[in-house]
Amino acid sequence: MIRHIVMFKLTEFATPADKQAKMQEIKTGLEALIDKIDVLRMIRVDFNVNPEEAWDVILTTELDSLEDVKTYATHPEHVAISKGIIGPVKADRACVDYEY
Repeated sequence: MIRHIVMFKLTEFATPADKQAKMQEIKTGLEALIDKIDVLRMIRVDFNVNPEEAWDVILTTELDSLEDVKTYATHPEHVAISKGIIGPVKADRACVDYEY
């Protein structure tokens, strides 16, 4: 099994409420992929609660193989969220994939 973890730092928002709303939109969109991409075994999105840290959103997924990670990453439903919802507000991204 592969655990695919992605952290996002978001751009500045006019208000904390605007940022929270966008983070919730990201969470809702990504977590809905469990019913749309069959290689996903688990998907979860959480928010950083420590204001001293740089990252805002963390995505954790579990898949059977690195090939499945590629399938997930290029799936049209994932690409739509990545480019349409996350892309416009993404300041930075970090990723790790590990086997367990």
